Amino acid sequence: MDQPGTILLSRLSSQLRATQVMANNIANADTPGFRAERPVFASHMVRAGSRGELAYAVDRATWRSMAPGPLATTGNPLDLALRGDGFFAIETPRGERYTRAGRFTLDATGRLTDSDGNTVLSADGTSLTFAPGDTRIEVLGDGSVRSENGPVGQLRIVGFADPQRLRPEGARLFAATDPPQPLARPQVVQGAVEGSNVSPIAEITGLTEEVRDFQFAAQFAEREADRQQSAIDRILRRRN
Repeated sequence: MDQPGTILLSRLSSQLRATQVMANNIANADTPGFRAERPVFASHMVRAGSRGELAYAVDRATWRSMAPGPLATTGNPLDLALRGDGFFAIETPRGERYTRAGRFTLDATGRLTDSDGNTVLSADGTSLTFAPGDTRIEVLGDGSVRSENGPVGQLRIVGFADPQRLRPEGARLFAATDPPQPLARPQVVQGAVEGSNVSPIAEITGLTEEVRDFQFAAQFAEREADRQQSAIDRILRRRN
């Protein structure tokens, strides 16, 4: 493939990934605790002889918006949200994971779990378990949990020096590449759930623009292919 075709292919690939990221954001606009993502692209300049330099589109990384989502009051004592920084710690079959989605429930044994049945961890690394007689559950701002029968435990709420290094697993969980640190002053809100920080209108507008640019680039590629085929046909006719 010639250089213009390669450059065009790099542009089409980058626009395709941009549309996939935006489409995933839109699909998770109602997912509690979801964080919108953005692809990060760069231009790679190469010499092209007397024609100067050509720029290739390079997919560098994915940037994640850590802006908080809106809090929706539910009145459910097991729904928890975090103001400011921090993540709830969850024990999964793959190890400890972290989430902002605080829509929790109790399983048959009284353990506090997330929507997938994973255990919500306490500060000492064990599960938060309620007795059958614990009916009035209260969660304080610092993550302390108690009932009418006394203290139950304290939520494990952690922070990270660079949240961008977290790896998403699905729409709600993150895996850590750096050691988590207990958050000194968490701000837990009981009876509320943090929503997605996706702006559907902005995402749909951006997606429309990306699709339009992709279609334009695809049409240009078709015209370039027709031009090359026409040149080949003329050369073959002259040789004949």
